[in-house]
Amino acid sequence: MSALLHYQLALLARSQRWLAPVILYAVFLAVGVQGGQPILDSLAYAAAALLPVAAWLVRICVSNEPPAARTCSAAAAGPARAHLAALLAAFLAAAALGVLAVLVVTVISDAGSTNGRLPVARLAAGAAGLLAMLVSASLGTAVGALTAWPLLRSAGKAVPAMLLGALFLLVTTGSPAQMVLTALTTGSREGVVPWPLGASAGAFAVAVAAVWTACALTSRRS
Repeated sequence: MSALLHYQLALLARSQRWLAPVILYAVFLAVGVQGGQPILDSLAYAAAALLPVAAWLVRICVSNEPPAARTCSAAAAGPARAHLAALLAAFLAAAALGVLAVLVVTVISDAGSTNGRLPVARLAAGAAGLLAMLVSASLGTAVGALTAWPLLRSAGKAVPAMLLGALFLLVTTGSPAQMVLTALTTGSREGVVPWPLGASAGAFAVAVAAVWTACALTSRRS
């Protein structure tokens, strides 16, 4: 699996297809995150923007290989393991992007509540932001896995489904992403760093189930 993962990460890096989602994410942060804004609010915004970017990275990774190369990878390691490596590569790329965003936001933001009257521990807020980024990367990977090959083959169906799935997770009451983001914004108003561990565990469970489903269908359809 390590060799397959390195192979998929190298494919992603050399393809330069990652530039579009990364640049889009940077634009979102440049527009929505300004120096001196409350740190927890800024981290919530950055985590929300990462979810669709993670789904986009999944779509890139599962379609990076030419058909002949994909057949060789599946024959050598099994179709499920080959597909899992592509999904893990996308998750790691999204997580790395989230970590970088947390570092930037933590440094430039104001360590205070929304109204500026209560202090917020900068390191603790950064750690909570990292957790939120992992949640977004996990759920974005889940959305991407369920809206890309082998479940959806047509780009005309897959891309709208991916965008709608990401939007659904961000705005629907009770979804793990919405719960984590709400916890950050509520914590910003109250001057308290939140730790929504239950919602985070739910997000990771959803991601594992989605990845397992995609890999299982890959084995059947290969």
